[in-house]
Amino acid sequence: MDVTATVWTLLPPIIAIALALITKEVYSSLMIGILSGALLYTGFHPLKAVETTFTIMGSKLGDNINICIFLVLLGILVSLITKSGASRAYGEWAVKTIRSRRGASFATSFLGMFIFVDDYFNCLTVGTVMRPVTDKYSISRAKLAYIIDATAAPVCIIAPISSWAAAVGSSLPESSTLDGFSLFLKTIPLNLYALLTLAFLIWLMAADFDFGPMKKYELAHKDDDLSLIEETHVVAGSGKVYDLILPISVLIVLCIAGMLYTGGILDGANVVEAFANCDSSTALVLGSFFTLLFTFVLYIPRKVLSFGQFCEAFTEGFKAMVPAILILTLAWTLSGVCREEYLNIGGFVSSVVKAESTIGMFMPAVFFLIALGLAFATGTSWGTFSILIPIAIAVFGDAPSTMLVMTVAACLSGAVCGDHISPISDTTILASAGAQCNHIDHVSTQMPYALMIAAMSFVGFLVGGVTGNGILALGVGAVLLVLTIAVITARQKKKA
Repeated sequence: MDVTATVWTLLPPIIAIALALITKEVYSSLMIGILSGALLYTGFHPLKAVETTFTIMGSKLGDNINICIFLVLLGILVSLITKSGASRAYGEWAVKTIRSRRGASFATSFLGMFIFVDDYFNCLTVGTVMRPVTDKYSISRAKLAYIIDATAAPVCIIAPISSWAAAVGSSLPESSTLDGFSLFLKTIPLNLYALLTLAFLIWLMAADFDFGPMKKYELAHKDDDLSLIEETHVVAGSGKVYDLILPISVLIVLCIAGMLYTGGILDGANVVEAFANCDSSTALVLGSFFTLLFTFVLYIPRKVLSFGQFCEAFTEGFKAMVPAILILTLAWTLSGVCREEYLNIGGFVSSVVKAESTIGMFMPAVFFLIALGLAFATGTSWGTFSILIPIAIAVFGDAPSTMLVMTVAACLSGAVCGDHISPISDTTILASAGAQCNHIDHVSTQMPYALMIAAMSFVGFLVGGVTGNGILALGVGAVLLVLTIAVITARQKKKA
């Protein structure tokens, strides 16, 4: 029986996600999900299923090897900064400067928004830098992971200078006459999930308030000795605060420069074209490699670290990234078995959408829900909008109409939301790694927050589609957020 592009293609990610939530064992759950997909594809032939699994895994590792290299280089850089004593120095400075839980939360979110160039870099760097500060003020690791996650993809998807902007621009079909970067810019004020998530996060931090599973987790873990799950790097140097700030700043600048370089800025492309055509993963590798060279020059002559200590950080940084790389490899493999060459989830989704394409006014809301479900099931927002954006263009044509822009914005919103709540999402995994939080605890505590914002976004896109007014869609979402906050605050006061 040929199950490709049918409802059966949803089974492998459902199995993986369900097992992960039930067992809290991510590696085995992902592997079982992958094998179930391979068995479906091969007609339940065990040997061929195993062969297919490792064929996909090898292919996915090859396609994403630059991301793995970047993670290793970033792990080495984090190890160097920690080993040098710079993280400790920053933590000591921040503890003296920041006087409250609110201050620690806002400082974490501001750093996350500052590192807008790439969500991977954001997740790992913010967690490493801010853990000592949030630990000081008893902000749980789950809450830290949520702040990191909420200022990673939601910020990158509305930042014109980011790897995400490049990914969206490259998702347009080759036959399209639309300018991908211009289309991306038009979606920014209509990206309801990203904008409402950031507004909701600001309220949570200002009110110093939590509810649902997050509040239960905070109460259950308020007396935890977080030092027991902190990194085991030995602080060998006498680094100062600027020994942390300078490498991070240089990394941001060099990653942006790498995007311009890989986008052809030296070959005559203008800045917009360079960002639209860049190879973001290669740019991140180049930026992180040259930042390591800069860090060597910064540390060694000043004897912040010895040459031997500097080299020790290479193995320590690699080891620190092994769990994240392993989960990413399995998540990539699961998304691979679901792609068009195998089970073809995208084909199934495409057939569903095209069958209902006559209901044009509901398309933004429909695309939002489909993008959310697809990103949740596959763990990839980039793969989701790369599937759905060409379908949206096929439905609404090649002119940048209000409905097309709103529908593309809905695709991006749904993709980020689904990615945000998926246990097999790479950014969710890295947010857990950056915060040193149990991965399933992070997923289960942030999911109610994300789904609440998703409901508001859906209503906003529904109203925007019916009226053909994108600004009204944003207004409706904002009003719903304000009303929800008012209700939650009133209930909290009543309980008090």
